[in-house]
Amino acid sequence: MIVVVEGPTAAGKTSWCRRYVGRYVAEYAATGREPTDAVALARHWARVSMRRWAEAADLERADGVAFCDTDPVKLHYAWGMAALGLAPRAQFDRELTVTREAFRAGRLGFADAVLVGVPEVETLQHRRDGDGTRRRRNFAAHVQLREPLQQWYAALERLDPGRVIWELPAEGVPKLPEPRAERCAVTLLDDLVAALPPLRPAVTTT
Repeated sequence: MIVVVEGPTAAGKTSWCRRYVGRYVAEYAATGREPTDAVALARHWARVSMRRWAEAADLERADGVAFCDTDPVKLHYAWGMAALGLAPRAQFDRELTVTREAFRAGRLGFADAVLVGVPEVETLQHRRDGDGTRRRRNFAAHVQLREPLQQWYAALERLDPGRVIWELPAEGVPKLPEPRAERCAVTLLDDLVAALPPLRPAVTTT
């Protein structure tokens, strides 16, 4: 089993993993040295995703179940930013292209189960204000991703019912669904993107 723990910034993902999971794949920490070129940046995020997926596969082989603090398939972030008008549609399209390549190569896939915590905005703000141990960069923008993140995983759940659990249970790890046979199915990725609300068309210049 590979299990993802997801939610918007300050949703309590890392705290939940620390409390209930022994070992887990940590969330990617920005270095400030990420590429600025759009194409190179898309490739960078694909490499990050594939590396975290490989870590999850290693943990699964060792422990039977692997947990990930945030989804290795981070494409929902680019889609959400584009949906909110905070990033260009073209960046999502670039990241979708390289994500499809990774799926096709079997180096990235969807987790067997996703635990999604989506607290109210006021709760996220309260948690952010009360946590002096972490700097949450661009919090105002990231908290807006709450709704697109719900839309992304709601679409996944419609396509593959039982895969998404809409909470980070206070009592710990819940009963998990059966492992999925086709984690790296490009068809599921394509169907998911098609099931999402449409983005504004990319602006082209001549």
